[in-house]
Amino acid sequence: MAKSFLMINSSMNNSSWLLLVLFFFIVASSLKGSEAAVYNVLSYGAKPDGRADSTLAFQRAWLSACGSAMPATVYVPRGNFMLRPVVFSGPCKARIVFQVAGTLIAPSNYWSLGNSGYWILFIKVTGVRVYGGTLNAQGSGYWACKSSGKSCPGGARSISFQWSSNVVISGITSVNSQMFHIVIDNCVNVLVRNVKIRAPAQSPNTDGIHIRSSTGVTIASSSIMTGDDCISIGPGSKNIWIQRIVCGPGHGISVGSLGEDANEDGVQNVTVTGAVFKGTQNGVRIKSWGRPSNGFARTISFRNILMKNVFNPIIIDQNYCPDNSNCPNQNSGVKISRVTYKNIRGTSATPVAMNFACSPTNPCWGIALQNIELTYLTTQATSYCKNAGGSSSGIVVPRSCF
Repeated sequence: MAKSFLMINSSMNNSSWLLLVLFFFIVASSLKGSEAAVYNVLSYGAKPDGRADSTLAFQRAWLSACGSAMPATVYVPRGNFMLRPVVFSGPCKARIVFQVAGTLIAPSNYWSLGNSGYWILFIKVTGVRVYGGTLNAQGSGYWACKSSGKSCPGGARSISFQWSSNVVISGITSVNSQMFHIVIDNCVNVLVRNVKIRAPAQSPNTDGIHIRSSTGVTIASSSIMTGDDCISIGPGSKNIWIQRIVCGPGHGISVGSLGEDANEDGVQNVTVTGAVFKGTQNGVRIKSWGRPSNGFARTISFRNILMKNVFNPIIIDQNYCPDNSNCPNQNSGVKISRVTYKNIRGTSATPVAMNFACSPTNPCWGIALQNIELTYLTTQATSYCKNAGGSSSGIVVPRSCF
């Protein structure tokens, strides 16, 4: 954009430049005259003390903004606001900005969220923008319950977007979610940028960002430290772009798990570029259940990636089967094809830096390796292939096993 602007600028004469300045002045003036209506949650009874229940106040502010004929802002000022499970539903009359300057805190009793499946849910909204703020789900009590073997609720996702379009999520910090931090489910055109996600490495099922059945999702310039996948891409997702992500601790960036159901939509056209993985369990991974399925994963590109002491830098695992139950013959029906790995370097924490363990009934094909340099300690790493085929070009270390 900046380069294009400079080219236009250099080719303009003075009169054209003055006309352009006048145009921007008119646009700015018109925007100033149509400022959005602002609905401050304090005006609806929210208390910034972190103890009083502000759920109803937030819902009332949302309803006012949703019913506004002009663009509206729900404003959450500085302070700590305790929220129980809350739903912000549409469709709304105009676009809405949900601006958070403070911190949203879940109840300390994990049962308050655990049975709902969600904490903050946006559903059937178009053009919503969620900016800033911190979400603290206080998930440690829930994790302790899960590890103790006691009877526990199902768990809650911190912030979810369902059946929505043209969504922007920017500048938020999500801390200690009970389960997934950010969920994008059945959405179209979503931008997630400049988010921070934090949970301990031992926290179970705390995926940073989970995408499912969504099209046109971009995730950029974000830092994710969690106990499960930094980003997971589920069935029915396509046209996904992920760039400039720092991941670790965590389980890496995963396509899958796929093939849990026999009839399942596939994943296609996924790009991960410019990512850094630090001490993660995996780097870039595709995983599927070892059971029959009509699912697929195709046209996937992992490129320009740095691995720092990663246990499985490059891995395709089609033998996923927790507890070794309900996986007949360990044969995955998911078809994996046209996967590219390009410009990936760094260090592996295990001798096998590239592991392609594909299905005997549906072998992986079209895997392309280009300019890979992965080492293990002070020695050369190795690669492993099973039911996988493809090609290599440029420097490929460890040597391709195709």
